[in-house]
Amino acid sequence: MLWSWRNKMMRRKEHWTSLSTLLGCRAINSMANRFFLNQSPSAPHVNSPFSGNSTLFFQVAKSYLFPNAPQSYVNRFYSESLKRQYASCWNCNTQSQRLLFLVCDSCQAIQPVDHSVDFFKIFGLEKNYEIKENLDGKYKDWQKKLHPDIVHSKSEKEREFAAQQSGRVIDAYRTLSNPRLRAIYILKLEAVVDFNEEETISEPQLLAEIMEIREAVEEAPNSNALTDIQYQMGEKLQHWSNSFANAFRSQKFEEAISCIQRMTYYDRVNEEIVKRL
Repeated sequence: MLWSWRNKMMRRKEHWTSLSTLLGCRAINSMANRFFLNQSPSAPHVNSPFSGNSTLFFQVAKSYLFPNAPQSYVNRFYSESLKRQYASCWNCNTQSQRLLFLVCDSCQAIQPVDHSVDFFKIFGLEKNYEIKENLDGKYKDWQKKLHPDIVHSKSEKEREFAAQQSGRVIDAYRTLSNPRLRAIYILKLEAVVDFNEEETISEPQLLAEIMEIREAVEEAPNSNALTDIQYQMGEKLQHWSNSFANAFRSQKFEEAISCIQRMTYYDRVNEEIVKRL
C-alpha cells in the first residue's frame, strides 16, 4: 500500500516540483492535516499509510516531494505539528484539538506562550501580508485580559505566564503594524527564505537619495519641515510595501527582499525624525 502511494506521489512530482519552496511548505502543511493530523473532516486517516507514524510522513514528504526544503524547517514543522496534535492544558490536562492560546477553554487557566501560534493567529488573521483590519482593538482586548490588575489574584505561575503572553502580544502588534517588520516576518514564516536583514543595497542612486534626505533632516529648521519629510517617507514606504506585496504574491523572493531593504532605509530616516520631533 505504501509503495503504491509513493508511486502515485512520484507521478505527481513533475507537477509539484514546479512550485516554489513557499508552496511546497504550504503543501506539507495541507498534507499533514489530511494524512496525519486528521484535522480535515474528510481525512482518510484510518486508511492512510501514515496513521500513527508521523516520522514516516515527514520522511516521505521531505524525500519525495520537497527535497529543497531546509531540514531545519522540516524539523521545526514536525515538532510543532506534534505539539498541535497533543495540545493540553498544564493545569487541568484537558486536551484540545486546536492550539491553546492565552487561556484554557475548560478551566480558564492562563497558558504558557506557544511559539507555534504565529502573530497572525494571535490577531485572528489569515497569513496575508496585506492587512485591512485595524489591529488596535484586538490588541487592547488582549492587553486588558493580561493586565496585572486583572491577573493579580491568579497564582504566581499564571501571573508569570500572563507577563510572557503580554510580551508576545506586544511583539505581534509591533511587527504586524509595521510594513517592513511584517514583510520580514511573513517572508521568513511562509517562504522559508534566509536573508540578512542588515544587508545593504549598493545602488548609487538610492544611496545618494538617502544621503540627501538625511541632510534635509539634519538641516530642517522646525518641526513642520520634519513632518513634511516624514510624510514623504510614509509615501515611499507605502510604495515599497505595495511592491513587496506584489513580489511576494508572485513568489519573486529576491525582488521581495530588495523591497524590504529599501523600506529599511526609509524606516531609519523616520526613526531619526522621531528623535528630533
